[in-house]
Amino acid sequence: MPSTPDEPVVTYERRDAVALVTLNRPEYRNAQNSKMTYALDAAFTRAVDDDEVKVIVLAGSGRHFCAGHDIGTPDRDADESFERKAVIWWDHTGRAGVDRRFARESEVYLGMCRRWREIPKPMIAMVQGACIAGGLMLAWSCDFIVASDDAFFADPVVKMGIPGVEFFAHPWALNPRAAKEFLYTGDRMPARRAYELGMVNHVVERAELEPHTLALAARISAMPAFGLALTKRAVNQAEDLQGMRAGMDSVFGLHHAAHAHNAEVGGDSLAGMDARAMRSGTRPGGGSA
Repeated sequence: MPSTPDEPVVTYERRDAVALVTLNRPEYRNAQNSKMTYALDAAFTRAVDDDEVKVIVLAGSGRHFCAGHDIGTPDRDADESFERKAVIWWDHTGRAGVDRRFARESEVYLGMCRRWREIPKPMIAMVQGACIAGGLMLAWSCDFIVASDDAFFADPVVKMGIPGVEFFAHPWALNPRAAKEFLYTGDRMPARRAYELGMVNHVVERAELEPHTLALAARISAMPAFGLALTKRAVNQAEDLQGMRAGMDSVFGLHHAAHAHNAEVGGDSLAGMDARAMRSGTRPGGGSA
Protein backbone atom coordinates (compact mmCIF):
# COMPACT_ATOMS: atom_id res chain seq x y z
CA MET A 1 0.00 0.00 0.00
CA PRO A 2 1.27 3.53 -0.73
CA SER A 3 2.61 5.39 2.27
CA THR A 4 1.24 8.78 3.26
CA PRO A 5 3.32 11.96 3.51
CA ASP A 6 3.16 11.64 7.30
CA GLU A 7 4.73 8.18 7.37
CA PRO A 8 8.48 7.94 7.97
CA VAL A 9 10.66 6.85 5.05
CA VAL A 10 12.55 4.61 7.48
CA THR A 11 11.08 2.81 10.46
CA TYR A 12 12.86 1.57 13.58
CA GLU A 13 11.91 -1.26 15.88
CA ARG A 14 13.85 -3.03 18.60
CA ARG A 15 13.26 -6.73 19.13
CA ASP A 16 15.22 -7.85 22.17
CA ALA A 17 18.88 -7.30 21.19
CA VAL A 18 18.13 -6.69 17.49
CA ALA A 19 17.34 -3.34 15.87
CA LEU A 20 15.14 -3.74 12.79
CA VAL A 21 15.64 -0.78 10.43
CA THR A 22 13.21 -0.80 7.49
CA LEU A 23 13.15 1.22 4.26
CA ASN A 24 9.59 2.51 3.96
CA ARG A 25 8.80 3.84 0.49
CA PRO A 26 7.09 0.71 -0.84
CA GLU A 27 5.10 2.59 -3.46
CA TYR A 28 8.44 3.46 -5.13
CA ARG A 29 10.03 0.06 -4.41
CA ASN A 30 11.97 1.78 -1.62
CA ALA A 31 13.95 3.99 -3.99
CA GLN A 32 16.52 5.93 -1.98
CA ASN A 33 16.30 9.71 -1.86
CA SER A 34 18.39 11.94 0.42
CA LYS A 35 15.64 12.03 3.02
CA MET A 36 15.88 8.26 3.28
CA THR A 37 19.69 8.43 3.47
CA TYR A 38 19.59 10.65 6.52
CA ALA A 39 16.73 8.73 8.09
CA LEU A 40 18.83 5.58 7.74
CA ASP A 41 21.79 7.32 9.29
CA ALA A 42 19.67 8.46 12.24
CA ALA A 43 18.30 4.95 12.74
CA PHE A 44 21.75 3.36 12.60
CA THR A 45 23.09 5.95 15.05
CA ARG A 46 20.20 5.20 17.38
CA ALA A 47 21.03 1.49 17.24
CA VAL A 48 24.74 2.09 17.89
CA ASP A 49 23.96 4.33 20.86
CA ASP A 50 21.62 1.75 22.42
CA ASP A 51 23.74 -0.60 24.53
CA GLU A 52 20.91 -3.16 24.48
CA VAL A 53 21.21 -3.52 20.69
CA LYS A 54 23.80 -6.07 19.59
CA VAL A 55 22.83 -6.59 15.92
CA ILE A 56 21.20 -4.40 13.24
CA VAL A 57 18.97 -5.85 10.52
CA LEU A 58 18.27 -3.72 7.43
CA ALA A 59 15.02 -4.56 5.63
CA GLY A 60 12.71 -3.15 2.98
CA SER A 61 8.94 -2.86 3.29
CA GLY A 62 6.64 -4.28 0.65
CA ARG A 63 7.55 -6.53 -2.26
CA HIS A 64 11.08 -5.23 -2.82
CA PHE A 65 14.15 -4.44 -0.75
CA CYS A 66 15.31 -1.41 -2.77
CA ALA A 67 15.10 -0.45 -6.45
CA GLY A 68 18.07 1.91 -6.26
CA HIS A 69 18.61 5.65 -6.15
CA ASP A 70 15.57 7.86 -6.61
CA ILE A 71 15.97 9.23 -10.14
CA GLY A 72 12.42 10.31 -10.83
CA THR A 73 9.74 10.03 -8.12
CA PRO A 74 7.73 13.09 -7.05
CA ASP A 75 9.76 13.11 -3.82
CA ARG A 76 13.17 13.14 -5.43
CA ASP A 77 15.14 15.72 -3.46
CA ALA A 78 18.42 16.02 -5.32
CA ASP A 79 18.19 19.83 -5.24
CA GLU A 80 17.86 20.06 -1.45
CA SER A 81 20.74 20.76 0.90
CA PHE A 82 22.23 17.85 2.80
CA GLU A 83 23.53 17.65 6.36
CA ARG A 84 27.14 16.69 5.52
CA LYS A 85 27.77 14.04 8.11
CA ALA A 86 29.92 11.70 6.03
CA VAL A 87 32.35 14.16 4.41
CA ILE A 88 33.50 17.73 5.02
CA TRP A 89 32.71 19.43 1.73
CA TRP A 90 30.63 22.36 0.58
CA ASP A 91 26.92 22.09 -0.14
CA HIS A 92 26.04 21.09 -3.69
CA THR A 93 23.18 23.57 -4.09
CA GLY A 94 24.27 26.65 -5.99
CA ARG A 95 27.08 24.70 -7.66
CA ALA A 96 27.13 23.49 -11.24
CA GLY A 97 28.34 20.56 -13.31
CA VAL A 98 30.80 18.11 -11.82
CA ASP A 99 31.21 20.34 -8.76
CA ARG A 100 27.53 19.82 -7.95
CA ARG A 101 27.38 16.09 -8.62
CA PHE A 102 30.69 15.30 -6.93
CA ALA A 103 29.73 17.16 -3.76
CA ARG A 104 26.34 15.49 -3.43
CA GLU A 105 27.39 11.96 -4.32
CA SER A 106 30.49 12.12 -2.12
CA GLU A 107 28.15 12.68 0.81
CA VAL A 108 24.83 10.94 0.29
CA TYR A 109 26.08 7.90 -1.62
CA LEU A 110 29.76 6.94 -1.28
CA GLY A 111 30.39 8.75 2.00
CA MET A 112 27.31 7.46 3.77
CA CYS A 113 27.85 3.85 2.69
CA ARG A 114 31.43 3.99 3.91
CA ARG A 115 30.22 5.48 7.20
CA TRP A 116 27.71 2.66 7.63
CA ARG A 117 30.24 -0.03 6.71
CA GLU A 118 32.24 1.05 9.78
CA ILE A 119 29.32 0.75 12.23
CA PRO A 120 30.78 -1.28 15.13
CA LYS A 121 27.81 -3.64 15.37
CA PRO A 122 27.04 -6.52 13.01
CA MET A 123 24.62 -5.59 10.23
CA ILE A 124 22.53 -8.04 8.22
CA ALA A 125 20.73 -7.09 5.00
CA MET A 126 17.40 -8.95 4.71
CA VAL A 127 16.60 -8.85 1.00
CA GLN A 128 13.45 -9.76 -0.90
CA GLY A 129 12.47 -8.90 -4.46
CA ALA A 130 14.58 -6.27 -6.19
CA CYS A 131 17.98 -5.15 -4.96
CA ILE A 132 19.15 -2.87 -7.75
CA ALA A 133 22.05 -0.41 -8.10
CA GLY A 134 21.73 1.86 -5.04
CA GLY A 135 20.03 -1.03 -3.27
CA LEU A 136 23.24 -3.02 -3.73
CA MET A 137 25.11 -0.23 -1.99
CA LEU A 138 22.86 -0.53 1.05
CA ALA A 139 23.12 -4.32 1.15
CA TRP A 140 26.90 -4.25 0.61
CA SER A 141 27.31 -1.77 3.47
CA CYS A 142 26.06 -4.57 5.71
CA ASP A 143 28.25 -7.43 6.88
CA PHE A 144 26.30 -10.07 5.05
CA ILE A 145 23.06 -10.78 3.21
CA VAL A 146 20.14 -13.13 3.80
CA ALA A 147 17.90 -13.30 0.73
CA SER A 148 14.54 -14.79 -0.09
CA ASP A 149 14.33 -17.18 -3.02
CA ASP A 150 12.53 -14.52 -5.09
CA ALA A 151 15.26 -11.91 -4.58
CA PHE A 152 17.39 -10.67 -7.46
CA PHE A 153 20.34 -8.31 -7.78
CA ALA A 154 21.35 -6.01 -10.63
CA ASP A 155 23.49 -3.00 -11.43
CA PRO A 156 22.30 -1.82 -14.85
CA VAL A 157 23.94 1.62 -14.80
CA VAL A 158 26.32 0.69 -17.63
CA LYS A 159 23.22 1.43 -19.76
CA MET A 160 23.93 5.05 -18.78
CA GLY A 161 27.57 4.64 -19.76
CA ILE A 162 28.50 4.64 -16.05
CA PRO A 163 30.86 1.93 -14.72
CA GLY A 164 28.84 0.85 -11.70
CA VAL A 165 27.34 2.55 -8.67
CA GLU A 166 29.31 4.86 -6.39
CA PHE A 167 30.06 2.32 -3.64
CA PHE A 168 32.00 0.11 -6.05
CA ALA A 169 32.27 -3.14 -4.08
CA HIS A 170 31.57 -5.41 -7.05
CA PRO A 171 34.95 -7.21 -7.34
CA TRP A 172 34.97 -7.88 -3.59
CA ALA A 173 31.31 -8.78 -3.15
CA LEU A 174 31.49 -11.12 -6.16
CA ASN A 175 34.79 -11.79 -7.92
CA PRO A 176 36.37 -9.90 -10.83
CA ARG A 177 35.03 -12.13 -13.61
CA ALA A 178 31.54 -12.36 -12.15
CA ALA A 179 31.58 -8.60 -11.53
CA LYS A 180 32.39 -7.94 -15.18
CA GLU A 181 29.54 -10.13 -16.42
CA PHE A 182 27.19 -8.58 -13.86
CA LEU A 183 28.02 -5.08 -15.10
CA TYR A 184 28.49 -5.80 -18.82
CA THR A 185 25.06 -7.41 -19.19
CA GLY A 186 23.06 -5.54 -16.55
CA ASP A 187 21.13 -8.80 -16.11
CA ARG A 188 19.33 -9.74 -12.94
CA MET A 189 21.28 -12.16 -10.79
CA PRO A 190 18.94 -14.54 -8.92
CA ALA A 191 19.54 -15.04 -5.21
CA ARG A 192 20.67 -18.63 -5.74
CA ARG A 193 23.38 -17.56 -8.20
CA ALA A 194 24.49 -14.79 -5.82
CA TYR A 195 24.75 -17.45 -3.12
CA GLU A 196 26.91 -19.65 -5.35
CA LEU A 197 29.27 -16.74 -5.94
CA GLY A 198 29.51 -15.91 -2.24
CA MET A 199 27.68 -12.56 -2.31
CA VAL A 200 24.71 -13.92 -0.36
CA ASN A 201 25.07 -15.98 2.83
CA HIS A 202 21.67 -17.65 3.01
CA VAL A 203 18.75 -18.15 0.60
CA VAL A 204 15.42 -19.09 2.18
CA GLU A 205 11.77 -19.21 1.20
CA ARG A 206 10.04 -15.84 1.31
CA ALA A 207 7.88 -16.82 4.28
CA GLU A 208 11.01 -17.81 6.21
CA LEU A 209 13.05 -14.70 5.44
CA GLU A 210 12.26 -12.68 8.54
CA PRO A 211 12.23 -15.51 11.11
CA HIS A 212 15.44 -16.99 9.68
CA THR A 213 17.22 -13.61 9.69
CA LEU A 214 16.08 -12.68 13.18
CA ALA A 215 17.09 -16.08 14.53
CA LEU A 216 20.55 -15.65 13.03
CA ALA A 217 20.77 -12.14 14.50
CA ALA A 218 19.79 -13.53 17.90
CA ARG A 219 22.59 -16.12 17.72
CA ILE A 220 25.12 -13.42 16.90
CA SER A 221 23.81 -11.21 19.72
CA ALA A 222 25.00 -13.82 22.23
CA MET A 223 28.60 -12.86 21.42
CA PRO A 224 30.38 -10.10 23.38
CA ALA A 225 29.78 -6.69 21.79
CA PHE A 226 33.41 -5.59 21.82
CA GLY A 227 34.54 -8.88 20.31
CA LEU A 228 32.03 -8.45 17.49
CA ALA A 229 33.20 -4.88 16.89
CA LEU A 230 36.86 -5.89 16.72
CA THR A 231 36.08 -8.84 14.44
CA LYS A 232 34.16 -6.59 12.07
CA ARG A 233 37.05 -4.15 11.96
CA ALA A 234 39.53 -6.96 11.36
CA VAL A 235 37.66 -8.24 8.29
CA ASN A 236 37.02 -4.72 6.96
CA GLN A 237 40.72 -3.88 7.31
CA ALA A 238 41.62 -7.04 5.41
CA GLU A 239 39.31 -6.01 2.56
CA ASP A 240 40.88 -2.56 2.49
CA LEU A 241 44.37 -4.08 2.41
CA GLN A 242 43.16 -5.98 -0.65
CA GLY A 243 42.49 -2.60 -2.25
CA MET A 244 38.78 -2.10 -1.66
CA ARG A 245 38.90 1.49 -0.41
CA ALA A 246 41.48 2.66 -2.94
CA GLY A 247 39.59 0.86 -5.69
CA MET A 248 36.39 2.65 -4.76
CA ASP A 249 38.18 6.01 -4.87
CA SER A 250 39.52 5.33 -8.35
CA VAL A 251 36.15 4.14 -9.69
CA PHE A 252 34.37 7.12 -8.12
CA GLY A 253 36.46 9.31 -10.40
CA LEU A 254 35.51 7.21 -13.43
CA HIS A 255 31.87 7.37 -12.33
CA HIS A 256 31.98 11.17 -12.44
CA ALA A 257 33.87 11.20 -15.71
CA ALA A 258 30.93 9.24 -17.15
CA HIS A 259 28.38 11.67 -15.68
CA ALA A 260 30.33 14.59 -17.15
CA HIS A 261 30.61 12.90 -20.55
CA ASN A 262 26.87 12.30 -20.64
CA ALA A 263 26.17 15.91 -19.73
CA GLU A 264 28.61 17.20 -22.36
CA VAL A 265 27.40 15.11 -25.28
CA GLY A 266 23.72 14.85 -24.40
CA GLY A 267 22.90 17.53 -21.87
CA ASP A 268 21.87 15.02 -19.19
CA SER A 269 24.25 13.36 -16.72
CA LEU A 270 22.07 10.21 -16.69
CA ALA A 271 22.12 9.85 -20.49
CA GLY A 272 18.39 10.48 -20.69
CA MET A 273 17.56 7.36 -18.70
CA ASP A 274 14.75 7.22 -16.16
CA ALA A 275 13.63 4.43 -13.84
CA ARG A 276 11.41 2.84 -16.49
CA ALA A 277 14.16 2.88 -19.11
CA MET A 278 16.60 1.35 -16.65
CA ARG A 279 14.21 -1.52 -15.89
CA SER A 280 13.54 -2.30 -19.54
CA GLY A 281 15.99 -4.59 -21.21
CA THR A 282 17.23 -6.23 -18.04
CA ARG A 283 16.43 -9.89 -17.94
CA PRO A 284 16.88 -12.77 -15.54
CA GLY A 285 20.46 -13.97 -15.63
CA GLY A 286 22.11 -16.60 -13.54
CA GLY A 287 24.97 -18.09 -15.52
CA SER A 288 25.82 -21.75 -15.13
CA ALA A 289 27.30 -23.72 -12.29
